[in-house]
Amino acid sequence: MQSQNSHRSPRSSGLRGLTLLLAFAATLAAAGSANAQDKPKFKMAYAKCAHCLSMALVPGLAKNVDIEAINFTAGSDALTALVSKGVDIAQVTYLSFVSGLDKGFDLVAVSGQVNGGSEILVGKDTALAPDDWAGLKKLIAQYKAQGKPFRVAASRGNAQDLHMRGEMALNGINPNKDVQFINIPNPADHAAALQRGEVELICSVEPFASQIRMSGVGKHFSFPYKQAAGRLTNLIVTRSDVIKEHPAEVRETVAAVVRLVATLDNDKQAWVASIVKGTGLDKAVAAEAIKNAWPDYKMYRKPTLAIASMMKDLKYISTDVSAQVDKNMDYSFLMAATGKSKVELGY
Repeated sequence: MQSQNSHRSPRSSGLRGLTLLLAFAATLAAAGSANAQDKPKFKMAYAKCAHCLSMALVPGLAKNVDIEAINFTAGSDALTALVSKGVDIAQVTYLSFVSGLDKGFDLVAVSGQVNGGSEILVGKDTALAPDDWAGLKKLIAQYKAQGKPFRVAASRGNAQDLHMRGEMALNGINPNKDVQFINIPNPADHAAALQRGEVELICSVEPFASQIRMSGVGKHFSFPYKQAAGRLTNLIVTRSDVIKEHPAEVRETVAAVVRLVATLDNDKQAWVASIVKGTGLDKAVAAEAIKNAWPDYKMYRKPTLAIASMMKDLKYISTDVSAQVDKNMDYSFLMAATGKSKVELGY
């Protein structure tokens, strides 16, 4: 007599095979989920400008770290997110770095990114030739004689604000006494302010500077790169606690920024696309904007010290932060990513 279990029905065999298949699939899914979870997550902040928006490409260039890129209106907002521990690393400006040190914030610069992006513009009907600083001084004096303020706009706290103030001081215009500053926090509003005649002169950031020129709202006056900051603009900054607790993530992010600089040098279309996506501006405006930008991962220590000195002279900061600048520029991650020495990297 045969045992009841000596023969299995086709249905029971099929069910058993399906069960095994589902179990195998579940095992693969669990393994894949575990691998995804093994990749550490890192939050990165960046601002809305032509040279900043390219940071949106960093997550796709990163290895061994899952970077969440968060876009803010201005670099000062990205800095706030960093110091409040809302993000782990941020693209800010040299100005924000120095002013943050002046405020006692825990900031460590670990890489450069893109420089430039500043342009001084005047209304389309203003009778000034490009770089006619003597003519600008005369025009400001005329306004003063008529009892009218000569209104100058920028986004307070961004690199363009500092570039303009430094350039004015170089050309005999006291930015704290001779003109009236109007703070327009969102650079996307610069064109409208100039068009409505709310300001006489503005220092804008790309791509909004190119938008002003190409729309006919305003015209070029000067590129403000002769002051102490030169055309230095962006830095990648983190905190000391992040470096201590997540050194691998910082290293991988800096390596991705180094790859980004190579990408921007070789693929302008990807850069243009990131600007169009981030601002909604026309592709032609974005393409024009990157002509006023220079990808560069180096960090320039001596010019940073000069920037700090200029900011103190302009009463942008209240203390001498030279010692903090020296202490809080960490070249080790760039050195690991590039194989270059500190001196080669701008020390």
